[in-house]
Amino acid sequence: ISDESMLVDYRARMRRISAIVAAIALSACVGVGVAPAPADPVPSLALGDDAVTVASFDFTESAILAELYAQALERRGIRVVRQFRLGPREFVEPALERGLVELVPEYAGSLLEFLTRRHASSADLAEVRRALEERLTQRGLIAMASAPAQDRNAFATTTGFAAANGVASLSDLAEVEGVTLGGPAECPVRPLCLLGLERVYGISVGSFVALDLSGPLTQDALATGVVDVALVLTTSPMLEASDLVILDDDRDLQPAENVTPVVHQSVVERFGPRVGDVIDDVSRALTTLQLRELNTVVEVDGLGIEVAVASWLDDHGFPSTGT
Repeated sequence: ISDESMLVDYRARMRRISAIVAAIALSACVGVGVAPAPADPVPSLALGDDAVTVASFDFTESAILAELYAQALERRGIRVVRQFRLGPREFVEPALERGLVELVPEYAGSLLEFLTRRHASSADLAEVRRALEERLTQRGLIAMASAPAQDRNAFATTTGFAAANGVASLSDLAEVEGVTLGGPAECPVRPLCLLGLERVYGISVGSFVALDLSGPLTQDALATGVVDVALVLTTSPMLEASDLVILDDDRDLQPAENVTPVVHQSVVERFGPRVGDVIDDVSRALTTLQLRELNTVVEVDGLGIEVAVASWLDDHGFPSTGT
């Protein structure tokens, strides 16, 4: 891909995100008596049309999951509008609440943590779902069935660092001074990342390096010693590398993180049970290993997301419309 093409794609994405941000800001201003200045057109609410607007966060696995549910809906004759790679949860969740998007494949524990602004460390999915459903109902949102697939945060290091410092768990890591931690830019303010390591384990983080989310930058930073430990995802292809180890989360910092699609309640009201049936069928069939395999064929083998997802749906009994 040329630099010029990448720039065009980046600018297009920024325009889309800016428009939705403007819509969120505009909706927040309603009723305060302040007339907004003329601006570029902003997207209308997704509610009320004949399509389901599916969104994803700004990383590859989220886009894969969003495409998975999107294609499955299309195969059952339901029109879909895609709004992928919009940004982090701080942006996407308010967009879902306000009806700018209508379906987001979420991760149960992280979403509960976000909504409650407190640590929700239970590894019991049923417990997490009970608390999550209560908070989503207050926001006009519905948690669909959770998938067996679970993508949890984890902290990886190299076998060399682990051996040299005698660490096998995060509690062991607390005995190492001045650890260099790598992770996404938002990690320092996330309770399941740097804040959690400090509060739950008392780990001394000497410095932080902003990286991608369990991607090639993270793998390279670990391999070259730029960071000692990095946040990774348990479905990441990089975990296939033989020189990486996951440090045991022996105090259960990370909650259950089963893939859990969240929809705006208007979707169910508009389409009836057929949308929920499709979403739940996909979730029931998706395992952690399959999600890692999807990530691998896309990120490592270079297969397009649309092609990889179509193959998975074919293999799991989701025929194309009219077949």
